[in-house]
Amino acid sequence: MLDVYGRGGIIRAGRVPAALVYQNAAYDRAVAGFTPPRGVCSHIVGIDLVRTGPDDFFVLEDNCRTPSGVSYMLENREIMMRMFPALFRENRIEPVDGYPGLLRRTLASVAPAKCDSEPTVVILTPGHFNSAYYEHSFLADLMGVELVEGADLFVERGFVWMRTTEGPKRVHEIYRRIDDAFLDPLCFRPDSMLGVPGLMDVYRSGGVTIASAPGAGGGR
Repeated sequence: MLDVYGRGGIIRAGRVPAALVYQNAAYDRAVAGFTPPRGVCSHIVGIDLVRTGPDDFFVLEDNCRTPSGVSYMLENREIMMRMFPALFRENRIEPVDGYPGLLRRTLASVAPAKCDSEPTVVILTPGHFNSAYYEHSFLADLMGVELVEGADLFVERGFVWMRTTEGPKRVHEIYRRIDDAFLDPLCFRPDSMLGVPGLMDVYRSGGVTIASAPGAGGGR
């Protein structure tokens, strides 16, 4: 991603046709020439594996933008441990309950350049009508962060702020669970009611981190 949105070396070298990239509907011109905080584009990646034999696995799909499903894995493990405790006692099975803490530390580790305090992390959700809303609220609860919708955030003085009962609170990290096209109506789809007007300006100026980075791509 950094090369495609940066110098485009792989395109100039003829490894990838320019039209395949620049005429693709998923190419976000709004982030051309921009390097995400710490150079990290895809903070959370979802990979679907298919087992085709005793020792053979294939990748069915990967999602580098807004992967979902980890909440079901966590809940499934909890239920399995209750139903088949002997299975876990008698076998070496790696635990998964540390995922929420690891996710929060991962997000905090890529704080924006203009972060001068403990990073405030939020999960940006499209709302309760979204099919993955359960996961959004589930992860927010386990990580101990706020679950917000676009209307809960606003841009002012070059930063992103969250509306709270105690007044505005600055947001440093946005774990977005909405697609690029809906992130900022001033930059992408003007009819979007899910995003935050002016968000991309703050992002490009180093005032906030968006995970995963706009332009990171979708599943394939």
